[in-house]
Amino acid sequence: MEVSFKRIHPDAVLPAYAHPGDAGMDLKSVEDLTIPPGKRSLVHTGLQMALPFGYEAQVRPRSGLALKAGVTVLNTPGTIDAGYRGEVGVILANFGDADFVVKKGDRIAQMVIAPVTIATIAEVAEFEASERGEGGFGSTGV
Repeated sequence: MEVSFKRIHPDAVLPAYAHPGDAGMDLKSVEDLTIPPGKRSLVHTGLQMALPFGYEAQVRPRSGLALKAGVTVLNTPGTIDAGYRGEVGVILANFGDADFVVKKGDRIAQMVIAPVTIATIAEVAEFEASERGEGGFGSTGV
């Protein structure tokens, strides 16, 4: 499958897989910024993307940033729909204890391309019973 990208910033770097077989491609920043503890920021990639219909791009945190700095993608996974043609941005949140400095060219997130199932919606008066029923939120134990 081919995914098309357009650079809209001179420092934009096309996403790339770090290793053969990786699920996620690295996304890189085109700007320098600092995210204080407890704050969030939209980090620009300088890229636009055209996904084929029937696919989405999921923007996910990098495990190393989460573990070492307490930095994550706030709306994880962030979904980029096939029809979106704006800039790919990453909302980073700093849950760490210190300022998190983003430098131009830093890997800030990973992006996974995944198929999408388009559901048909049906309204019904009743559901067929199930073993679980309405049990949720810890109903199977802690």
